[in-house]
Amino acid sequence: MVQRLKPTGIIDIGSNSVRFVVFAGSARVPSTLFNEKISPALGRGVEKEGRLDVEAMDRALMALSRFARLAEDMGLKRLHVVATAAVRDAENGGDFLKLVRGLGLKAKVLSGEEEAELAALGVLSAIPDAQGVVADLGGGSLELTRVSNGAVDGRLSLPLGVFRIGGLGPKKLASRIAKAIEGLGLGERQPLYLVGGSFRALARLDLSDLDHPLPIIHHHRIAKSRLAVLAHLVETTSEEELKRITRLSANRIEILPPAKSVLDALVEVFEPREMIVSAFGLREGLIYRDLSPSQRATDPLLEAALEIGETLGRFGDHGALIDRWIDPLFPDDDPLHRRIRLAACLMSDVAWNAHPDFRAERAVDMALHGNFVAIDAHGRALLGQALSHAFGSDYRLPQGIVELLEQQESDKAAAWGRAIRLAQRLSGGAEAGLMRSSLELTHDELNLRVDAPEELVGETAAKRLAQLARMLGRKDRVVAA
Repeated sequence: MVQRLKPTGIIDIGSNSVRFVVFAGSARVPSTLFNEKISPALGRGVEKEGRLDVEAMDRALMALSRFARLAEDMGLKRLHVVATAAVRDAENGGDFLKLVRGLGLKAKVLSGEEEAELAALGVLSAIPDAQGVVADLGGGSLELTRVSNGAVDGRLSLPLGVFRIGGLGPKKLASRIAKAIEGLGLGERQPLYLVGGSFRALARLDLSDLDHPLPIIHHHRIAKSRLAVLAHLVETTSEEELKRITRLSANRIEILPPAKSVLDALVEVFEPREMIVSAFGLREGLIYRDLSPSQRATDPLLEAALEIGETLGRFGDHGALIDRWIDPLFPDDDPLHRRIRLAACLMSDVAWNAHPDFRAERAVDMALHGNFVAIDAHGRALLGQALSHAFGSDYRLPQGIVELLEQQESDKAAAWGRAIRLAQRLSGGAEAGLMRSSLELTHDELNLRVDAPEELVGETAAKRLAQLARMLGRKDRVVAA
């Protein structure tokens, strides 16, 4: 049973944007019910004059007034209001904070260390096995934190946001970063996890230029070999062309050059094995921080799949039972593949109410484009391949997605899908039928053992069994238990 989060709002007063997000659903990996932002760029004035610009404050306060009213209309019982580097560092930050609180918003200014920790917690929420350095780049600051074994350490905040580095190039930035991290044990040659809208903008540019078949920013890996390509694109491509190929706003296009400079500096200092983009950051870190240790320990992908199964399944989700039922057929699955297989089982009844001719498309679309974390493009392709076969039409994955998989993996996921299809047909979508039966794989046979075969195994289920047996290179047989 999925543990639920009551609608919770977060207002994030950043150096570039002011955003209001409402989360609800699974406590471990909540869905976004509402998301709105403006970009007053509060941090620009801090860099130029040490103060928040009056026009930027007016724009921010107007948005915050609206957000306060919306939060009241939504009946939110919990609302976090946090401000980061621009308000923290500005001479008139305290005056602005009084105006914010005058709107009825109990705003808190985060310290640099708190901001760093929350960004790192957001990464751990989305990538639980993260081991390396988290770099959160905002308009006013750069936060660096080490994550290892689910814990956060070595928090550091530097005034090196995209609005504050001026004309500093990668070499000078690298020198400042290297000096600042001395003695903190942040480590070298570990993965670098990239957080924040500036890095996400670079990731979107990379995905667009690669013409990636699944251009989802979260868990995208930016190869070191791509850094020179990105530099060339940022330096030579017009703003209009960048808008067209990335769908980024003019505000985000403008910060691509300084974001690229910071990324180059980080690569020089940390020499990371790989660079991984996280869609989760400070806001998600606030939610994750409040979870109990047992809630944190759950797998966010499987929790999301379970929530979908419980919501959309016909007779209650029993995906975990399906996974155990088909497990004897796949003794060689490693932990990574077992995890994706379980996710497919949990989602194996999600498209029953779609038009019969398009159930596979519905399920595959959810697998490929669902708002999941703790899964990369390769994992999504595996999940989609399994569900395309579980729903049994002639629909197959687009060729670009198929090419993300090795042939052996593609065949394995297809077999998962056919086994799931058999389980759902035999049981009618309810768990009782699976409790009365089992599968057995021998050298040359696939055996279905079941109580009262004549009563419980219909022609269609027998056909599904034969199809699965052929895929596994076996003969099918129904055996009385």
